[in-house]
Amino acid sequence: KMAAALQKEQTPKVKWESDLEKYVLLSNFDKRGWVRGSYENEDWNFYWCSVYTVRTLFSVESGQRLADDQIVCHFPNHYELTRKDFMVKNIKRYRKELEKEGNLLSERDEAGRYVHLDFIPVTYTMPADYNIFVEDFKRNPNSTWIMKPAGKAQGVGIFLINKLSQLKKWSKDSKGNSAPNVPKEVYVISRYIDNPLLIGGKKFDLRLYVLVTTYRPLKAYMFNQGFCRFCTVKYTDSVGELGNMFVHLTNVAIQKHGEDYNESHGGKWSLGNLLLFIDSAYGRNASQRLMDDIHWIIIHSLKSVQNVITSDRHCFECYGYDIIIDSALKPWLIEVNASPSLSYTTSSDRIMKVNLINDVLNIVIPPSGIPDAKWSKCPSPSVLGRFYTLCDEESSFYVEMCHSKEVDIRPKSTLRNRKLSTDSKRLPTWK
Repeated sequence: KMAAALQKEQTPKVKWESDLEKYVLLSNFDKRGWVRGSYENEDWNFYWCSVYTVRTLFSVESGQRLADDQIVCHFPNHYELTRKDFMVKNIKRYRKELEKEGNLLSERDEAGRYVHLDFIPVTYTMPADYNIFVEDFKRNPNSTWIMKPAGKAQGVGIFLINKLSQLKKWSKDSKGNSAPNVPKEVYVISRYIDNPLLIGGKKFDLRLYVLVTTYRPLKAYMFNQGFCRFCTVKYTDSVGELGNMFVHLTNVAIQKHGEDYNESHGGKWSLGNLLLFIDSAYGRNASQRLMDDIHWIIIHSLKSVQNVITSDRHCFECYGYDIIIDSALKPWLIEVNASPSLSYTTSSDRIMKVNLINDVLNIVIPPSGIPDAKWSKCPSPSVLGRFYTLCDEESSFYVEMCHSKEVDIRPKSTLRNRKLSTDSKRLPTWK
């Protein structure tokens, strides 16, 4: 015991830095006996930084060069996946590249829709794609579209339209509000999913957490404790309610201001409860089929940026995936967040996020307990906790699966992974 205690004392303490003073972070640092470092003096080992700080850390102008014992929580150009317009651009490019290769994944149906990769709503970038959008709108004059600022979060600046005149008014107003010689703010406009799956008559979306430790080779892990975020007002597709964000937007930042917001549960429901509901309402194994499709979406969204993300060895990223499920139980990727909220509204929310950060740290920190950029990033299955392996391109199973001619290209459940569990040895559910 004395020898173990002496060895523990001699082990250098990890120095942490953070741009967020959040309990779920600080409690985990404290539990490990880590001590606070200094960003100004470059005296730190682990940095939970903002997306603005990571830009500075890796900028040529800063002159900084990270040491082998320093790791950060963002990839340098994470925005290729986490900025709405770039995400759409990269997924579209990925599909076209697969088409050029003659890959079966790029198969289209008679209407021209992708059979296997149709997981984002039809989306255009504004103002660059304005004319193309107008042509699409005229072909589908009764459709509803949703406008979002490409670089903002928490529901800021989002609105719905169903007439071209509304878009023209937005264009005119935005021109009037912008300063001379300042580029116009980029928006994305997407076909609105007007047939969402409803529970209790209310719309919801799904927040899931995905950890990526390296892009080349791709190693991704999925947390098994996501949650649903509900609107406070029952859903309606009535034209008169297009402007009612309490009907259409699930963001907690918006819903918490509604009259019917419930602080006891925060308008949230666990992923486990959702899957139980789906199985009870839609039949046995419906939830597994849904999760198979969600895994498929996540894998291919990551593959779409695999060759454009700077996979720096000092980096990892815990993404917040936002998924909407329609009435046919088809999941749609809405966006990917680089800095998913670490605030909590309920005790269960707090516990879940403390567990999330704990498991992230267990995976990205090597067995020595000291951050090491040269580490192989091959964590033991015993440390995955509530994460399970979604993709590991270095694993023998993955390589064998990708080269097998007998493997289906669509997800298919196996007996080993019928349930979403903490079993870290489970096989991926997508093929």
